[in-house]
Amino acid sequence: MTIALPLLTTDAEACCTPVTGGVLAVDEAERIARTFKALGDPTRVRLLSLIAASEGGEACICDLTEPVGLSQPTVSHHMKQLVDAGLAVREQRGRWAYYRVVTDALDRAAQALRS
Repeated sequence: MTIALPLLTTDAEACCTPVTGGVLAVDEAERIARTFKALGDPTRVRLLSLIAASEGGEACICDLTEPVGLSQPTVSHHMKQLVDAGLAVREQRGRWAYYRVVTDALDRAAQALRS
């Protein structure tokens, strides 16, 4: 038995608009690419989620190594990439580094996909 499905009308303007709403400037494209490059590693995404979920929205580097199963130098390397991309900020307190997620940067990354 064949079932006829209704035809939908298409609005060419709605379906064919550019993803970004316009051409990006070179510096803006480079900034967005750095952000997504940093987010392209699952460990970095996990680190950001661990920090965001931590009490007070910040975490010590010493608390990030065990959950991701990596050594402190490796986690520090990943965190440097996130800080350099503007996705996290670092504060030194004595011998330990504390990190906080830059929520505005995550919002801008999400907006880059929506615009």
